[in-house]
Amino acid sequence: MKDAAHIATVVSPARRRWLYAGVALAAAGGGAVMAWRHLQPHAQEPGPEANLWGQSFASLEGAPLAMAAFRGRPLLLNFWATWCPPCIEELPLLNRFYGERRAQGWQVLGVAVDQPPAVRKFLEKLPLAYPVAIATSGGMQLGRALGNLQGGLPFTVVFGAEGRIRHRKIGQVQAEDLSRWADTV
Repeated sequence: MKDAAHIATVVSPARRRWLYAGVALAAAGGGAVMAWRHLQPHAQEPGPEANLWGQSFASLEGAPLAMAAFRGRPLLLNFWATWCPPCIEELPLLNRFYGERRAQGWQVLGVAVDQPPAVRKFLEKLPLAYPVAIATSGGMQLGRALGNLQGGLPFTVVFGAEGRIRHRKIGQVQAEDLSRWADTV
C-alpha cells in the first residue's frame, strides 16, 4: 500500500498545480455561493402567500386589517419602521407610486414593524395616502417567511393580482425598482 508521501512524489509538479488550482477554484465558488445566499432575499417557504392572505393586522385605528381584502390586484407590501432612516426616505416615493398607479389597480400596504404610538406620531408629520398596518414583532416573522431571512428593513414584496410573489427587495426602494415592477406585474 502506498502512502501519501510516495503518491506526492509520483504526481508531477504541473499536475499538482492543476489540482491545487481546482481545489482553490472550488473553495472560491463555494464561498461565492454562500455569500450570495446570505445577502439575497431567499426563496420563501412553501405556501407563504397562502399564509399571508389568511392573516390580519391592526390598522392605525386599531380595527382589523385583513390581508384577504388586498388579494386580486397587484400589491406592493412594504415593511418599515419609524426608527429606520432608509425606510423613512422611501415613504414619499411609495406614496407617489400609489397615487400614480392606484387607478391602474395597484395597492400599497405599509407594514409598520413598530409600536403603534410611534407610528401614529410619525404619520401625523408625514401622512400617507395608502393604508398602514401595525405588525410589531409579527411583522418580522412574516417578512422572514416571505424571504427576508436577515430581518433587514426596509423590505418590500410585490405580489401579482393572482397573489403570488413577483419581486422582493431588502433595502431602500428606488424609482427604477418601482417602474420595473409596475411594468412586469
